[in-house]
Amino acid sequence: MPPCANLSIMTEKTNPLIDKLFSVGAHYGYAKSRRHPSVRRFIFGSKGNVEIFDLEQTSAMMEKALAFLTTAAAKRETVLFVGSKPEARGALERVARRLNQPFVVGRWIGGSLTNWSEIKKRLARLQELTDMREKGEGTKFTKLERLLLEREEKELDAMFGGLRGLEKTPSVMVVVDSRKEATAIAEAAKLGIPVVALINSDCDASVVNYAIPANDSSRHTIELVLGEIAQAMERGAAMPAPTPAVAAPVSAE
Repeated sequence: MPPCANLSIMTEKTNPLIDKLFSVGAHYGYAKSRRHPSVRRFIFGSKGNVEIFDLEQTSAMMEKALAFLTTAAAKRETVLFVGSKPEARGALERVARRLNQPFVVGRWIGGSLTNWSEIKKRLARLQELTDMREKGEGTKFTKLERLLLEREEKELDAMFGGLRGLEKTPSVMVVVDSRKEATAIAEAAKLGIPVVALINSDCDASVVNYAIPANDSSRHTIELVLGEIAQAMERGAAMPAPTPAVAAPVSAE
């Protein structure tokens, strides 16, 4: 594609979402040398050595992802938020807590989904240690034992704290940077869990169900996308919960 010397042409026919994306620099990708073949169709052009996303496509794909998440929230489905890169951690945890959904902002522990039975044991142990501390039951242990228990609780909380209260594997996963979170996405794929992901030009768009091609290294872009996701899910959560289907009676004939 020809270089984009003047980015203003991208905003001639905009909608409010495109304006928001443009204002936070969501259109900036990486150098062409880093581009994954699967995102070529999302590239508008380039400026200098930086590729530029077509924000019309980005906004359209984002709206599809938001509609999907609104429906998921309306069905009261559990959505797991994953994003361990420094630019994403704070915003991702805030949004997950705002929505009362589980999250992982540290290193993804292999088997967190595919070995769920073991993860449940770790979560149960974490809750046990937390309950002991909050009830003041540490007095029945020696000083060394208390120190070891406190250390164990901190380690488990660092690894699995965002998954507290999760009773079963999630129905949906939201990811910031699918390339960095490749292990989490691979586990979701094995279990048939749909993935919504903010992806940059170095990511493989084919491994996620709902790709949002944009600048996943920008805190402002990440905050904007996650903020839109939060609002979409809150709209869904405000809808009446679907009534379970009742099976028709079977004839005795």
